[in-house]
Amino acid sequence: MATIGVYGFDGESFLRRLRQADVRLLLDVRQRRGVRGSEYAWANSLRLQAALARAGIAYEHHLELAPTTELRQLQYAEDDRQGVGKRSRRELAAEYTRRYTTEILDRADLVPIVSAVSSTGTAALLCVERDAEACHRSLIAQRLAEQHPVAVEHLLPL
Repeated sequence: MATIGVYGFDGESFLRRLRQADVRLLLDVRQRRGVRGSEYAWANSLRLQAALARAGIAYEHHLELAPTTELRQLQYAEDDRQGVGKRSRRELAAEYTRRYTTEILDRADLVPIVSAVSSTGTAALLCVERDAEACHRSLIAQRLAEQHPVAVEHLLPL
């Protein structure tokens, strides 16, 4: 299992990094599957899915693992309080982590994800933040590693 964000990549380097990690399935855990800024237009859902298909990488959207708008707003408020932007965040707010875990992760059935990894090979959880620790995908990956025999690698731009 791997995790990967959008920030810090362009479309080509993103696909190259996935290939280097032998990712066969990308699991999109974003609520809104678009990214602001022309430099990240490649990561908008339809463009990304088309590029992945050309690269022979399967795609699944797991909306049930995405944070709600309310939870995202909670994190943004903490970012504002700390004076950090979404693209420079280094960690999640404690209250966001607590609520995401109880409201989303504790209710989620992760068995289909583990089954997909078992049948396809390496899968990667996708969101936007560069650093996994600044993103809910790290919480999903941690839960998978705790409950299933899954090793996790956080993929960063090279």
